[in-house]
Amino acid sequence: MSKAYNYDIIIIGGGIGGAALGGMLASHGIQVLILEREKSFRDRVRGEYMHPWGVAEAKAIGLYELLKKTCGYETRFRVNRVAGLPPSPARDLVNTTPHKVGSLHFYHPEMQEVVLNAATDAGATVQRGVPAVDLIQKPNLAVRIQPNGSEQVYSARLIVGADGRASACRKWGNFSVQRDPDRMIIAGVLLDHLNAPEDAVYIYIDPPRSQFAFTVPLGEKRFRCYAGFYQQTGRHRLSSAKDISAFINASISSGMPAEWFTEAEIAGPLASFDCADTWVPHPYRERIALLGDAAAASDPSFGCGLSLVLRDVRVLSNLLVNESDWDAAAHMYAEEHDRYFGSLHRLLDWMTKLFYEPGSSAGVRRARAFERIVEDPKRVPDLAGLGPESPSDEAAYRNLFGED
Repeated sequence: MSKAYNYDIIIIGGGIGGAALGGMLASHGIQVLILEREKSFRDRVRGEYMHPWGVAEAKAIGLYELLKKTCGYETRFRVNRVAGLPPSPARDLVNTTPHKVGSLHFYHPEMQEVVLNAATDAGATVQRGVPAVDLIQKPNLAVRIQPNGSEQVYSARLIVGADGRASACRKWGNFSVQRDPDRMIIAGVLLDHLNAPEDAVYIYIDPPRSQFAFTVPLGEKRFRCYAGFYQQTGRHRLSSAKDISAFINASISSGMPAEWFTEAEIAGPLASFDCADTWVPHPYRERIALLGDAAAASDPSFGCGLSLVLRDVRVLSNLLVNESDWDAAAHMYAEEHDRYFGSLHRLLDWMTKLFYEPGSSAGVRRARAFERIVEDPKRVPDLAGLGPESPSDEAAYRNLFGED
């Protein structure tokens, strides 16, 4: 490392993206500082489902075995129930996805501790309870922090903002943020003693009502449960214990069996979130790269967020390890990020239109598409197995909506 810098790389944010990236780079001898503002992680109703294509990314960066051993709960099957389509058998993910793996789930705060501790074990320096105050770009790129009222400045060759949807690093770097119009709202809660099967993820979609519900098993009769709907008059956001009955009713009205909830107990906060995609075109400039939700946050109702951040980690870490010119490497990462997020963005937009968009014209389009999907279920993009590598060109659009 050049003596002009305190570290090779400073990562702002110690969630799964920042911690996994820091651990990967530190294991190759790169000097890494991770700044995590939270002293201890708590349940904030974050994603806990990883698609098989994301599990493949976890394997590629050496994270899968650690998660499976410590906090992961793997399921082989996925069951989709869509009103207007005939019931389909449980999908065997191991037999039907390219990477021959199931989906992986975990309690998010526990996972964060595991991955951040692994980064420390790999040689990264981790400071917790220390929020970054701002970035200094001249004469050297640096991060200013104020631990315990004092001020410290750390410089680096490269800074990575992995600090989430409300990224301060993104603001400091003057990145331009784009956002889709509001459509879906999703609510999530942790439930104990749910009488649902634990060997599969169950997804219930009710297109005429523009709503859905699904369960993510975490083991020992604990589930992260979600319910969501298209933003329409007469529906309100669900939050806190006062709305748990409304959450359960929304889940049942989407098709989930009522008997699953007879013994259920709330085990964490209930909160609602907007589902509109936000993203930064080309998430790198002037030695500042963005990762995970800071770079692009996809609609959480489709559960691609964890898989997407691990794709970011793999692509960026491989480039930084193998390229001596980090500026060129980070630009290559940003270009590749535009490609795969752009594909995923198109696919999720189509799926939202297909399953949830209200109105008579949407109903006509849906009826035509469903008729063709009954004939050939493979018309629906394989978000579980292929993710952003599912075809997303004009021909794929026509194929999905039965316009071919």
